[in-house]
Amino acid sequence: MRLRRKTPPGGRLVSPSYVVTVSKGIFIAMSSSTPTSTPAALEIRNLQVEFDTFGGVVKAVRGVSYAVAPGQTLAVVGESGCGKSVTVQAVMGLIPRPPGRVTSGSALLKGGVDLLALTEAEARQYRARDIAMIFQDPMTSLNPTMRIGDQIAESLVVHKGMSWEASRAEAIRLLDRTRIPEASSRSRQYPFEFSGGMLQRAMIAVAVACRPAVLIADEPTTALDVTIQDQVLELMREIQREEKMAIVLITHDLGVVARMADEVAVMYAGQIVEQGPVGSIFKNSSHPYTLGLRQAMPSSDGSRTRLLPIEGSPPDLFRPPVGCGYCARCPFAMQVCEFHSPPLFDVGSGQSSACWLQHSEAPRSRDSRLHQKGKAPA
Repeated sequence: MRLRRKTPPGGRLVSPSYVVTVSKGIFIAMSSSTPTSTPAALEIRNLQVEFDTFGGVVKAVRGVSYAVAPGQTLAVVGESGCGKSVTVQAVMGLIPRPPGRVTSGSALLKGGVDLLALTEAEARQYRARDIAMIFQDPMTSLNPTMRIGDQIAESLVVHKGMSWEASRAEAIRLLDRTRIPEASSRSRQYPFEFSGGMLQRAMIAVAVACRPAVLIADEPTTALDVTIQDQVLELMREIQREEKMAIVLITHDLGVVARMADEVAVMYAGQIVEQGPVGSIFKNSSHPYTLGLRQAMPSSDGSRTRLLPIEGSPPDLFRPPVGCGYCARCPFAMQVCEFHSPPLFDVGSGQSSACWLQHSEAPRSRDSRLHQKGKAPA
């Protein structure tokens, strides 16, 4: 391995100007993970998703891999358009085909069945029963022509073989469990008769009715006020503790991440740029994008620290950059970032970062500046 100065095409340099020459064997060694004896509840491997549009092909998800263990919560964070929701929609078989398509990858449920290899008829057997999803907007996700109780009961009839009478009784119990008052009468009402917070609770009841192994929550508190948001999050944690289910939580809110997550995966431009335990991600951010997200978040200690926005715009995914997707916005960018895509480097404590500053031959002065900014105050 060696570092060498090189002027890129056009003569423009990204300071400091280095290009890294690394063999494929070293890339594999750096990005490999330690195998675990217990299979993950859900493991996504090298998922790539594209969409055909009039303007060309959008490469929405570009090689995403992550896993969540039973009873654990994985938070997936990143700005709008980075591919968070498309990733889980592809796993659930919910992206429209065409224009969307999965070009590669797998999604292993409990170490066994590959959800991406199933036909639509086969996938329906697993949806709701083994893997379920809470959507962003329950008003548009629930059927406006069906009573709330019947929407909960339907999955029990289909997947558990229960009678309608028994499934409706179970639906009332689930509504009561999700702390909806007067559950029996509420079960006979329609979605338009529920408030936003009650709709989200009903959506949770629909999702957990069959006791799935994996629950995907796609920004479940976005449209709720802070008080209701807190109640919904606590409800999800309570159900998770009782059922030992894995949760994949998609959110923009780092406060929600700090409260709910065990592991964090940070996405940018269709790729995972950093992942690891929530404490490590917050206390010792090792990717400039993660640091940028933290610097744009108000402090919880009441200090009047100036918030720093991330300058620039995300890259055009019609023509994704050949190097690091964050290069154009990164204050620590080097020449190698522009022309070579970084692998996920192991930075210790179960944390990994797709940043060339974590390379063993990266300039230490810039690496130390990143870590000095990335460390949380004591």
